[in-house]
Order: sequence, then structure tokens, then C-alpha cells
Amino acid sequence: MLTPGPDHPIEITPAKTRWRAMYGEHVIADSGDVLILTEASYAPVAYFPRADVSMEYFSRSERQTHCPYKGDAAYYTILMDGRFAENAVWTYEEPYPAMDAIRGRLAFYPDKVEVYAVEDMLVDPKHPHAAVDQIVQHTDSGAGASQRDHWPPNVTSPSPEG
Repeated sequence: MLTPGPDHPIEITPAKTRWRAMYGEHVIADSGDVLILTEASYAPVAYFPRADVSMEYFSRSERQTHCPYKGDAAYYTILMDGRFAENAVWTYEEPYPAMDAIRGRLAFYPDKVEVYAVEDMLVDPKHPHAAVDQIVQHTDSGAGASQRDHWPPNVTSPSPEG
């Protein structure tokens, strides 16, 4: 077990915006509780809480790897709409103490799953999935209320005299 330091820095910070993971045309992860892990010269990685990921499309694979700084990683394959992405998702279920913040969280290989940041109250109109973003933001967050203000009505109600 190696500890991050000046020769191999690792920093874990809360994301400043909501993040999503998209596989095909489906949002498979959507969270305002993502952690961004920045390690040495590697690209930053978004780690999603398991509760915010559609686990019903994942199956555990036999693949395992070891990182001397983080510990042992387990992998999942995504199967959706007749397509699959083998070992596209990884997790550190029992990371080393210095990396405990990512315990049980999930990360995605960017060449297999599109991972992107989204402003909570603003959807990037240039993003290719802006229509999906609009629909997701207007659905129930699980708290019994829409995640955004309702769309304005597109019809008028008849007048009571009418």
C-alpha cells in the first residue's frame, strides 16, 4: 500500500455541478453528489454514488485490478438494449484508508460511457443530449417534486363563465 504524496498526488473533491453518465441514449447515472478524483498526470475521474446509478443494467465481471494507492478494483459490464460494454464500470469496494471517500462509488471508462457535467438549473443547449437533460430535470427526484420548476402550460383553461 502506497500513500499519495508529492511524487504521486491524489486529490478527491466534491463536484461543483451535477454529473451524468450516458450509455447509448440512456442516462444511467445522474447525481449531484459526485466526487472528482485527480491523480498525478491522469485525467480526472468522476465517482458516482451507487444509489444514483441504474445498477439493473450492470453485471459483475470477473475482472479485478490492483492500484497500489487505492486498492483492489472490481468491474461491471453494462448490458442494455442488446448492446454491452464489457468492464466499462469500476469500483473500489474496500479502498485503502487514504481513499475511503470513493468506497463503493462507481466510475466509468469514458471511451465506453459518456460522462459529463450539467448545471443543476441550466442545461447546456449545445450538448447533444439537451432534450434528454430537459426531461430528466423535469422528473421527480425521488422527493416527490420535480427537480426543476414546471414547464409553463401550453394550453389555457376554460373560463368559469364559459
